[in-house]
This record gives sequence, structure tokens and C-alpha cells, in this order.
Amino acid sequence: MAKDSGVIYNSLTHGSKIIGKIVADKDFRIDGEIDGEISCTGKVVIGAQGFLKGNMQCAFAEILGRIEGKMDVSDTLSLREGSTVIGDMKMKVLVVEPKAILQGTVSMMQENVEKEKVSGKKILF
Repeated sequence: MAKDSGVIYNSLTHGSKIIGKIVADKDFRIDGEIDGEISCTGKVVIGAQGFLKGNMQCAFAEILGRIEGKMDVSDTLSLREGSTVIGDMKMKVLVVEPKAILQGTVSMMQENVEKEKVSGKKILF
């Protein structure tokens, strides 16, 4: 685990490669290569030299490197300048900077929130 400004996170450094499944309960930064799956309850950052070939499930994601696979992000997916994402993506919020490459299917999720009017009728938002 690395520590940056008092925040503890997991990291895979440049020059390292993992084949298989990663499960993390803290944020995870990838500057190396992963061939497999990532499941993280926090934020996943794919650094500029990072590469993921496989599936990713997380709460937040910030991509500066390359991903080939399926992503399921429960909140915000940010594609930074110079990033490349190829595959199917599902998220609530998508942020795409200029010069980011996005190729695939994008699905924006909505939270169904029940609210009752004064009349007692339920409305889904």
C-alpha cells in the first residue's frame, strides 16, 4: 500500500504485471499491466502507463492509460486526455476530456428514487 497526502491506497507500479482477479476495499492505482478483473469498493486510477485488459467494477474510476474490456462504475467515470477505452461502459456520470479515445457502448445509469406527492401517489425519478 502507498500513502499519498495521508490517503492510503493500493498500487501496481510500472513494470509489474498481474494475471488474475484483484479485489480491493481501498482505492487502487494501476501504473502497470493487469490481464484479468478488478473489483474495488473505492476509486480505481489507471495511470498514463497503466493497462487493463479485462473487466472492472468500482465506485469511481479515473483513466489516463488504456482499458480494453467491460467497466461497471457505480458513480463517476473520468476519461482524461490521452486515455483510450475500448469496450462496454456503464456509469452514472461520465466525464470525457478532449483527446480521450472512447470506442464502445456507453450506458448511463439512473437512480430510481421513490418520492410521494402530497396526494400519496408515488413518482419514480
